[in-house]
Amino acid sequence: MSANKGTNVILCGVGGQGTILASKLIATAAMERGLAVKTAETIGMAQRGGSVFSHVRLGQASASPLMARGSADLIIAFEPAEAVRQLSFLRRGGCVVVSTRPVVPVSAMTGGPAYDLDAILGHLRARVDNLVEVDADRATEDLGFAKCLNVVLLGAAARAGGLGLSVEDLRTAIHKRLPQKLWELNERALTYA
Repeated sequence: MSANKGTNVILCGVGGQGTILASKLIATAAMERGLAVKTAETIGMAQRGGSVFSHVRLGQASASPLMARGSADLIIAFEPAEAVRQLSFLRRGGCVVVSTRPVVPVSAMTGGPAYDLDAILGHLRARVDNLVEVDADRATEDLGFAKCLNVVLLGAAARAGGLGLSVEDLRTAIHKRLPQKLWELNERALTYA
């Protein structure tokens, strides 16, 4: 992240995955570093497993929290199909960090179009040069807690370099935003590789 350009990040998933908390952790980490931050969330039917996405703009004096298509430096996707849905926002050379665990929509379970995870991941692999796939099933099994996937993805994004924040910056945000009883688990999630 350059001081002039800043970093544009999109987080996307479905309701209940911790997408909004992850955007708040990024914003907190950036503010702790003295960076300007603008955020906007669309949560819609989030409580029913609907699409959730956040725009987070760090270190820039933009008038709007929303970014134009083709301008995101990083997409952090909690769900593979949601990554594809937001892909038009990614700039050329940008990074996508994606969970490989699908959340199959109700329509696919009730006779609608099938959810083809291999096709979705193949689409991402063909179009994203800097793609980081996170095995969410393995991560949550190893950590023993499914609700920390959001922090696993944040740690992967920091290590991939597209976030413009370090793992230590995110650790500071965890300490600022979460109760102390959750620090140890989330610190393990943050450094999970």
